[in-house]
Amino acid sequence: MTIRDFFKNDAFAAAAGIELLEVGKGYARVRMEIRPMHLNGGGVCQGGALFTLADFAFAVATNSHARLTFSISSEIHIFKSERAGFLYAEAREIFSHSRLSNCEVRITNERDEPVATFNGTGYRKEVPLPFDALE
Repeated sequence: MTIRDFFKNDAFAAAAGIELLEVGKGYARVRMEIRPMHLNGGGVCQGGALFTLADFAFAVATNSHARLTFSISSEIHIFKSERAGFLYAEAREIFSHSRLSNCEVRITNERDEPVATFNGTGYRKEVPLPFDALE
């Protein structure tokens, strides 16, 4: 099994239409096409959809070491509203330890304009994942 196979089992991300584009050690890039189900009452992409996109990128990046890592704290800052098109989330792990991980995620639109930033801290458990750690 590969890390890509493992994350195909993320039913919530799949239902949200999130696609894994790139993955590496402590890194992930994902995208989501804004669909009507992502829009809030004001007709723009709902904050929860942005959070889900960023959280999935965070999960892939922090679990790339093949040890189960769960978010214990995260925050999002939204700068710009989007109504249509693709959104991209690029996650980079900036701290990785045997127990803790910190990851910054940048969300952009198709024009590479910043839409939001996300920062998450993960707790790494002593549970191996069914794929090889990425180098």
